[in-house]
Amino acid sequence: MAVYAIGDIQGCYKSFKKLLEEINFKAKRDTLWLAGDLVNRGTGSLDVLRFVADLGESSKQVLGNHDFHLLAAAEGQRKLRNSDTLEQVIQAPDAKELLNWLSQQPLLHYDKKLGYVMTHAGIPPIWKLKKAQELAAEIEKLLRSNKRADFLKNVFGNEPLCWSDNLQGEERHRAIVNYFTRMRFCNSKGELNFTSKSGVSSTPKDYAPWFCYPSKVTKEAAILFGHWAALEGHTGVKSIHALDTGCVWGNHLTAMCLDDRKKFKVAAVKQDLI
Repeated sequence: MAVYAIGDIQGCYKSFKKLLEEINFKAKRDTLWLAGDLVNRGTGSLDVLRFVADLGESSKQVLGNHDFHLLAAAEGQRKLRNSDTLEQVIQAPDAKELLNWLSQQPLLHYDKKLGYVMTHAGIPPIWKLKKAQELAAEIEKLLRSNKRADFLKNVFGNEPLCWSDNLQGEERHRAIVNYFTRMRFCNSKGELNFTSKSGVSSTPKDYAPWFCYPSKVTKEAAILFGHWAALEGHTGVKSIHALDTGCVWGNHLTAMCLDDRKKFKVAAVKQDLI
């Protein structure tokens, strides 16, 4: 049995299947960890959702910002953009079942025995693992409740930029989701900066990539994350692993075997790209 962590698929179904062939994935034998953003921008979001949902316990996935965007759009709480490829999901005959399945997925997946924790964008240096688990659970509870539509209506936006235990209501929920799904740069106090989405060379003044600060988590588990394609799979930090290698931008889709940290990658399949 092998466990493989895979970066952002973003609707690149053919590339995803190609990578599974590369690692000789067998659902009855192996397990996938998917770092969020299953959908959007690629041409096969519906196929990806159907395939992953059918894997059941053979796949563990966390929610990314594009997954939240899909859930909100499906609830009528967010407009689709010209670059989105989500109508195929929303209009599918099995949309209700797929969206309900997606809303049940966590923001954080942790396996103590394996020694890994995964979220879409990472875990800020100001949080311990227990804190991150508790905050993720707050959002998961809302997504799985009858308050989902109201929650999704108010969860998008940049403010507040910095975490405080005193945050409440919509501001608290928005901050938690932003740390788990949109974080790239922050300062030593954990204040987020959303002005740059490029690589480390574009770091804003007085900020740094979140993984450059001492982590309160890595004493307990190595961190896996996606979201940041410009890193090209490199952080320079031994216990923090970037998985997004920009498949939807025509680059590669990458899997890392959690047993030996060996990486496998395949080039993006052209049919997946718009």
